[in-house]
Amino acid sequence: MGWVETTGGYAVALDGTRVLCRNAAGRTLKQVPSKLRDDPEVVRLRQLAEWLERHERECREQVDTWLVRSLPVPVALLARVWPDAAWQSTLRDLVVAPVGADGSADTDRAGFLRDADPARGLGIVDLDGDSVWLEPAGVETVLIPHPVLLEELAELREFAAELGVEQGAEQLFREVWRRPEATRGAVAGGTAQEWRAYADGKFAELRHASARAVSLGYRVRGGQAVCPLVEDGRQLEAAYWLGDDYPESETLTGSLEWRDRAGRRLPLAEVGPVAWSEGERMAALVYADRVIESDEEKAL
Repeated sequence: MGWVETTGGYAVALDGTRVLCRNAAGRTLKQVPSKLRDDPEVVRLRQLAEWLERHERECREQVDTWLVRSLPVPVALLARVWPDAAWQSTLRDLVVAPVGADGSADTDRAGFLRDADPARGLGIVDLDGDSVWLEPAGVETVLIPHPVLLEELAELREFAAELGVEQGAEQLFREVWRRPEATRGAVAGGTAQEWRAYADGKFAELRHASARAVSLGYRVRGGQAVCPLVEDGRQLEAAYWLGDDYPESETLTGSLEWRDRAGRRLPLAEVGPVAWSEGERMAALVYADRVIESDEEKAL
């Protein structure tokens, strides 16, 4: 936006979410002078910058929800929000796939989102490198697939690098975890309900583990970090044990489990690929902040 004149010959402007200031000589200053802190124009721009930052964050969170919960997104909605710079920067270059009448995503027709128009539909670069339009008459909704659902993910990442793709939301380069074969059959007996790969992570204080989970965007409830999920239209949640003692007490993390809407714990063999990946992602990110003891300390 343009420069706005303020007191003392100064002028201020907004560059993205940063307030700039220049003096009467036209030189841009490193920061806004303290004497202008309460100036009405400076206050107005700072409030606008805070709103823009919050709006950008909310856009990313909404797109992340669509991805994690495998929710079909109407083409008309994407076309409507596309002119908004915050939405466009979040959505641009995400891989989208048309959703058929049976509710399944046609990943063979997937592509990188480059444009959205109410009349023309979605403009994509398909996986052959061609620019095409998914017309609204033929495609009413699309899926923003979780990367664990994308076949040949490594090749897609290479193709994205060739195209110079920089995704505003974490999709293609989101780390994925796949359910180990041991949980599928005889080794686990098909009945195991806990995954203990991230158990026994030590935190000096329980509140450190809880704060870590909250900072990553997860809720903490009943001593567990919780991640709500949807898999094949079924509402689930992953839950990772942090502890339920006093906030200042030392704690060891426990098992990771998945539950359905009624609270029933699922056998690991029943957990779908998206729910597994996102649940293990939550546990791994929290566990990474644990206290790591040296060999000498362990021996004491």
